[in-house]
Amino acid sequence: MEAAIETREAYWEGGRGPFGIGWSKLMMWLFIVTDGLVFAGFLAIYGFLRIASPNWPDRSHIFHLDFIALMTFTLITSSATMATAVGAARKGDRKTVGRFLALTIVGGAAFLGMQAYEWSSLIRAGATLEANPWGAPLFGACFFIITGFHGSHVLSGLIVLAITMARSAAGKSRPAGIELAGLYWHFVDLVWVFVFTLFYLI
Repeated sequence: MEAAIETREAYWEGGRGPFGIGWSKLMMWLFIVTDGLVFAGFLAIYGFLRIASPNWPDRSHIFHLDFIALMTFTLITSSATMATAVGAARKGDRKTVGRFLALTIVGGAAFLGMQAYEWSSLIRAGATLEANPWGAPLFGACFFIITGFHGSHVLSGLIVLAITMARSAAGKSRPAGIELAGLYWHFVDLVWVFVFTLFYLI
């Protein structure tokens, strides 16, 4: 009994961390939860403004939904390649890790490129943070703030993935580090599913 108590106390003193999760992963989960709440707040504000505005623009007249669907497919596919890289890291297959991290980066960069094209199209059509030619002035602010905030996360993720790939190629990245990068990337992809559903479809 005393040995069990000592083991439990040592378990909470640091090192591995409680519940068998390392502190780096615990901190990543805390970040994901708090950042997810920020996105939830943005989407809740968007929903309120949309309901309160009688002349909210019809998205089908503004966005090319086939193009948005391609963007979504590209990002979700990059999540699959990231999962493959994490699995290869656990097996110690550095070559496969590098290949699938590179594919993930390509997918993320393609998504950002398509988002930049979408932004430029709306800007050329007259959309700004303060006005747009389709209806409620706040539509432009909601669009640019929400998609821009998500895009900044994608860009941050690409930087993290590039660093992780370089460290993996040099043999300096542990599987746990690649898994943390994967957690962040999956979070970014999941958030986009909510943005895509609530902003473009409903």
